[in-house]
Formats: sequence, structure tokens, C-alpha cells
Amino acid sequence: MQQVYLTIVLAPLLAAIAAGVFGKRIGRTAAHWSTILAVGVSFGLSLYTLIGLIQGTIEPSNESVYRWATVGGMHMEVGFLVDKLTATMMATVTFVSWMVHIYTIGYMSEDPGYQRFFSYISLFTFAMLMLVMSNNFLQLFFGWEAVGVVSYLLIGFWFKRPSAIFANMKAFLVNRVGDFGFLLGIAGVVMYTGTLDYQEAFTHVPALSGQTMEIFQGSPWSVMSVICILLFIGAMGKSAQVPLHVWLPDSMEGPTPISALIHAATMVTAGIFMVARMSPMFEASETALSFILVIGATTAFFMGLLGLVQNDIKRVVAYSTLSQLGYMTVALGASAYAGAIFHLMTHAFFKALLFLAAGSVIIAMHHEQDMRKMGGLRKYLPVTYWTSLLGSLALIGTPGFSGFFSKDAIIEAVHASTLPGAGYAYAAVLGGVFVTALYSFRLFFMTFHGKERMDEHTREHLHESPLVVTIPLILLAIPSVVIGWFTVGPFLFEGFLGSAIQVFPGHDVLAEIGEHFHGPASFVQHGVMGPAFWLALAGVVTAWFLYLKRPDIPEIIASKFSGVQRLLVNKYYFDDFNEKVLAAGSRGLGRLLWRTGDEVLIDGTLVNGSARLVGWTAGVVRRVQSGYLYHYAFAMIIGLALLLGWTLLAD
Repeated sequence: MQQVYLTIVLAPLLAAIAAGVFGKRIGRTAAHWSTILAVGVSFGLSLYTLIGLIQGTIEPSNESVYRWATVGGMHMEVGFLVDKLTATMMATVTFVSWMVHIYTIGYMSEDPGYQRFFSYISLFTFAMLMLVMSNNFLQLFFGWEAVGVVSYLLIGFWFKRPSAIFANMKAFLVNRVGDFGFLLGIAGVVMYTGTLDYQEAFTHVPALSGQTMEIFQGSPWSVMSVICILLFIGAMGKSAQVPLHVWLPDSMEGPTPISALIHAATMVTAGIFMVARMSPMFEASETALSFILVIGATTAFFMGLLGLVQNDIKRVVAYSTLSQLGYMTVALGASAYAGAIFHLMTHAFFKALLFLAAGSVIIAMHHEQDMRKMGGLRKYLPVTYWTSLLGSLALIGTPGFSGFFSKDAIIEAVHASTLPGAGYAYAAVLGGVFVTALYSFRLFFMTFHGKERMDEHTREHLHESPLVVTIPLILLAIPSVVIGWFTVGPFLFEGFLGSAIQVFPGHDVLAEIGEHFHGPASFVQHGVMGPAFWLALAGVVTAWFLYLKRPDIPEIIASKFSGVQRLLVNKYYFDDFNEKVLAAGSRGLGRLLWRTGDEVLIDGTLVNGSARLVGWTAGVVRRVQSGYLYHYAFAMIIGLALLLGWTLLAD
């Protein structure tokens, strides 16, 4: 199977090289076909692996491909850990990427960077596969940084736009903060276990559970809590959790296909996957779990509120991603790791669908993204309309849709949790249900219903997107609707992930929920009677009333609550704080160090001061060398007298 796994990983890499290095020689058609076929092969083999693991014809494997280096007895290797958790991620990543590749033919058809874009997204797929298939922290870190580098290239793909360059630099810098914590966490693992291998590190966890370290003298800290929180700080950057979330909305500066890929299946899901993979470590620290729970709940609710005041169609979907990542993080904090991965999978389908549908609208509107200039698009874009509706219903957790099964399971898991912060988290995720429905159907109604607000030229040229765009929408809509029915039981309550996930008995909230699980139909019936369904329904009705029935009311509300409006429009002033306090403070500190350290100490004292000292010393010594013989004779007599005097005194 090692050859199969190598093919899964290397096919997108080779295609990326072909499209990127030889793109001008092979042409546009060869560039997109090579990458599409390569990612299609990766998806086919990933699906083959997943089915084989489910049926038992393929055994889970943990193998080293080659040893890169050995340092002090610690092996640095490239290897693959392939179990059901890995295979689920592999299939999800490659399927969504495949759909995005196909969609890109239509969306980027007129872009001069056509071959370069296909090279980047294929390279992105390779980086994510390296991350999820790794069996050690070194390879994990390679994939972790590789998705960061490629996201930098893709967010700034239109590099002639100042806003795109600002956005990719912002993503790069914010992720450096998270990655600093992540690297320290890996260093902690190596320091206390002496290994980079996952399985070997996990065997040391019981012995480390009671150990402490002193970061500050006289203040002992739990080793496992410190390591896990540091690792999670890395996840906060990649998976855009408060306060390291600020880069994700700005990533909309990249073309729509890459927005779908980043938000649905690659970079932002890396942190969620990492914490789930490290479940044996995180289970040993309730402090870390509570920290994760509170951060995730805060992100889920408060980032959702920001979607209510956005008018850019892509940014509304972007804030939806932030909120849904918060739900996944909450599940991790509640020890419902399987629930987090399940929501990651279902979310990948309907979020990719919503982004690509937004792209279809943007194509039809001649790249207009302001929803206030849309309206009434239903009759012009029927396929986009119906697929958007299905994606929106899945997003808000409509009973029977895939998002319902995963989101309701998370809400129930948080409700069952007894960890500190669980009460706050439960209130936040329930409130988030109403907010999600409100901003989702605000987007839907403003875009597809109501009065047509576009200019006459745009209206005359409105038509449905080509098949190369609509076919991926249809293919993504199918799992968005039905996949939950087939997977909810095995995934959440029947131990589908097996030993890939480890949960302490006292934390196993999914097992508690599973005692009352009697099939997907019963789960739907229970959901209809629960508060989440009624909150979602209230959100849809509120959106209908405010944006179709009485579209004048939102402006009245905004004027009545202008302070809240400003708070949301300014995104809680996170960007202002980062720019005016952190960035300005860093620049001020840099200038201070430059002036005091470089100009005064280094240039003024060490470099120029040394030169002046040598010059002064030379000037003094030069006066001794007068050239007159009697001066030298006088100096010799004085010296001799001093020498004799010192000798006599010594005796």
C-alpha cells in the first residue's frame, strides 16, 4: 500500500510542477487537465483506501518511507499513518479539491495567470495531504508550513492589487504568531518524550500527566497543559480562532475557487485535524480542554454576528466559516473529537458549495460582489439558486440535511459536558444557531429574491454559469443533503474512527448521547423537538421579514443601535488594535532599538567610538615621537631614574 499512498501524495505535486514550471510550454488545456487528472487519481485512491479500511480489506498502517536524519538518537523521518481518521480527511480534501479544480476552468478562464493558479491549487492539495497523512511531528510541521506558504501565494494571487498583497501579508504574519506557539509545543513534546513519532510520544503521556514545569520560578505548571495549549495556539492561527482569526475574512482577496478550498477542506481544517489526532495528549489536560471549549464558543457566536453586517457576498460566507470552525473547536474542547471531524467533513461539502455558488453569482454579475446591487437572481440562475438553497439549509442545520446531524451532535455533546466553561459554550452554540440562520438567509434573500437592484447592462447579460461551473455545484449539493444519513451512526456512536481517537471515560459525551441514539430518523425527530431547530426557524423567518417583507427595518435598527452597528462593522476593533497598538508598538520599539542600539550603541559607541579612541590614542602617542634626540635622552634618564627608585624601594 505504500506505493498507493505515495501516488496519492505525489500526483498533485508532479502536476503542480508541470503546470507551474512548464505551463507556458504545455498551454492552458494541458495545465488544467494534468492537475485535474492528478487530483482525480488522488481522490480515487483515497476513496479506495477509505472503503478498504471500512470493509477490512486494508489494514491501518504506520510506516516510515525514509529516514531523513538522526540527531542524538532521535529519528527524523518521512512516513505515513493511515487509519480511518486519515482516510476520511484524504477523501474529503481530494474530493473538494477536485471539484474546485474543475470549477476553476470556468471561473478563471480569462485570467492571464491561469496555469499558475492551477499549479498553486494542486500544490495546496499536496501540502494538505502531507499534513494529514504524517506519522510524526516533523512531517506535520512541514505540511503545516507548506499550506501556509501556498495560502500566501493564493490569497495574493492578484498581486497587482494592493489589497491582495495586504491580505496575504496579514495571513502570513498572524499565522507566524500561531506557528510560534505550535513550534514551542513540538519542542515540548521532544523535550519530554525524546521522539517526534506520534505513537511513541503518546506512550509517554501517562507518565507525563503528573509532571510539572516551572516557566516562572516558584510557579509549577502541568507539562501536558503547557504542551497542549501551545499546540492549540498553532491551531488557533491555522483554524482562525479568536483572537488569531483576523486573517481569514481578508483571504477573500484571492479568487473564489481558492476561497472555497481554504475554507472548506485545506488550511483552516488543519488545526481541527491536528487536535483530533493529538487526542491522547489533550485528554490528559482538562485545563487545555476548557481553554479550547471557551475559545471555540466565543468564535462560534461572536464571529457569526459579524456576518450580519457584511454586504460582500464572499465575506458573509467567510464569517460563516469562522463561526463553523468555532463549532468544531467547541466539539474538540468537549472531547467530542469524532463530532468535530464529522462536522469538518459535512461542512467541507456545503461550505465549498456555498463559496462556489457565490462565485457563480459573481460571474453572472460581472464580478460584482455587493449584495445590495443584486436581488431577483432566482429566474436568471436556476441551478445556482437551488444548489445555494440546499447549501444554506445544510449550513443552518435543517433536520435531515448533513449539517443538522453534525451540528446537533455538537450541541448535545456540549450540553452533556461537565468541563469548566461548558455552560457558557452551550449558550454560545445555541445562540449561534439563530445567528447562522439569520445571516445565511439574509444572503440568500438579498441575492436571489426581492427587487432587482443591478444596473440595466448587467441585467441584460444575466445568465446561468456554464456547465463546468454548475456541475461541481450539483456534485457538492448531493453529499450536502444526504451524507449525514449514512454516516451519523457509525461516525459518532459506533466507533468508526477506532483507536485513532482516544477519549477518557469521564469525558466521553458522545457515548452518553449514543445511549439514546436509535437511528438517523429518530435523531431527526428528536432534533425537530429541540431548541436548535426552533432557533434556526426563527432566524429564517426573521431574515424573510427583515429583508423581503420590510427591508426598511434593518436601517432603522442600525440607526437605533448605532453603537452596536459600529462595533460589528469595525469587527470588534481587532484590526484597529492590531494595527494601532501591536503593529505601531512593534514599529515604535523597532525604531527605539534602532536609534539606541544601532545608532548610539553599535555605530556611535562600538564602531565610530572605537575609531575615535584609536585616533585619540594615536594623537597622544604621536606627540612622543618628536624627532629630537634630547627628548629621547631625557625620557631615557627619567625611565632609568624610575626603575632605580622602584628597585631601591623593593629592597
